[in-house]
Amino acid sequence: MVSNQVLQNTIEGIRDITHLEICVMDAEGREITSTAPVFEDAVHAIPDFVASPADSQSAGPYQFFKVLENQQLEYVLVIRGDTDNTLLVGRMAAFQLHGLIAAFKERYDKDSFMKNLLLDNLLLVDIYGRAKKLRIAPDARRVVMIVENSAGRDRNVLELTQEYIGAGTPDFVTAVDETNVVIVKELAEGSGEKEIEKAALAIEDQLHKMDIMDIRIAYGTIVEEIKEVSRSFKEAKMALDVSRIFFEDRTVIAYNELGIGRLIYQLPIPLCKMFIREIFKGKNPDDFDQETLSTINKFFENSLNVSETSRQLFIHRNTLVYRLDKLQKSTGLDLRVFEDAITFKIALMVVRYMKYMEQYDF
Repeated sequence: MVSNQVLQNTIEGIRDITHLEICVMDAEGREITSTAPVFEDAVHAIPDFVASPADSQSAGPYQFFKVLENQQLEYVLVIRGDTDNTLLVGRMAAFQLHGLIAAFKERYDKDSFMKNLLLDNLLLVDIYGRAKKLRIAPDARRVVMIVENSAGRDRNVLELTQEYIGAGTPDFVTAVDETNVVIVKELAEGSGEKEIEKAALAIEDQLHKMDIMDIRIAYGTIVEEIKEVSRSFKEAKMALDVSRIFFEDRTVIAYNELGIGRLIYQLPIPLCKMFIREIFKGKNPDDFDQETLSTINKFFENSLNVSETSRQLFIHRNTLVYRLDKLQKSTGLDLRVFEDAITFKIALMVVRYMKYMEQYDF
């Protein structure tokens, strides 16, 4: 349904042009919005006008017009004034309101279709049938982006994103839950990951300008058909979850950038606990001191390069070798050996994943 604010803006615009006071009522004569408080006496004539087959009717200083959609009465438009052009103005105003209803109905239908498409609530045959009816291209290249507002539900994020994307584009902006705004973005032929990242960064920058700072944007892979949009949505959701665990410093993340993190994220917790017990032989990884953890992380950052790691840590090469030997004795893993380093790196990521999941009582 058209919002009252849109109706108000519309009739005020018509009033400013025609200098005629206008009111919009429902079928029961309840006032929805008006340009002036001069329509109290018009209410009594509404029931008879609604029951009549006439599209327009005059009564006293008022002219009444029906606004229909699919043969159903949506509004009664009332104009106060007895000028030569009142009838013409009324018909044009009713036509304007009918156009608004049709536009908002189409927008609502598209929004409902897209939500059900994202959530996998449609049969394959329904997807293509409804897409055709709503004039949505079935074979366009698309990607799903999710804008997460970590502070909680904020209607401004949805509204500002819709305003930024614009109504004249083939992109869809909707919300499927309390914290996430979903953008189904249509891509030009030849566009790829760089263009998607650029678009995501532009959205982030725009929201920051509006003082909405606590956001994270994730996106899935490009799909070629409308039936695959839900897959890109699921990938974007996973990218959001995984980024909170392994990419805390990233505010824009792609599904293709998750690496091994997306595999670990799908492991059952009992299996993770068993793996950690086997790797660390019952020792808690939290028992490692900060110096050891800093050494391990820097060693991984420098691709197991002893010389570069010791230089960046401002320690002697032999000191670093001593620390690695000490770690090998306690865990049985020599980080200078690629296979052991990979095992250790995965183990640390599994520990991080387990800690994150503990927050949700898994």
